[in-house]
Amino acid sequence: MKRQVTIAVLAALAAASTGASADVVGNAKAGQGKVAACIGCHGIPDYRTAYPEVYRVPKLGGQNARYIESALHEYQKGDRKYQTMHANAVSLSDQDIADIAAYYAAQTPATPNNPYK
Repeated sequence: MKRQVTIAVLAALAAASTGASADVVGNAKAGQGKVAACIGCHGIPDYRTAYPEVYRVPKLGGQNARYIESALHEYQKGDRKYQTMHANAVSLSDQDIADIAAYYAAQTPATPNNPYK
């Protein structure tokens, strides 16, 4: 019994340390209200940043939700090195990230009437 409890505690700690949460489910409709900061760069066709380096900013519409979630968590932790994205991601909760990812995953690059691509 003690061994099973130890294994369960270790599993919970591993999930917490990776930012994983089984009860966080993305809501695309809620995500629509959370992407205002994203569209300043990701909503401009063929946009390239100039600082701190020249970088072609990708469109997010149609991206896989898990990929977006993973990328935002990596920016939060500093595992991905881009200061602007880190600054935006650090203030997001796990629920915010899941909602934003669900919103963009529900889009396609050609989705009409979608100013939030």
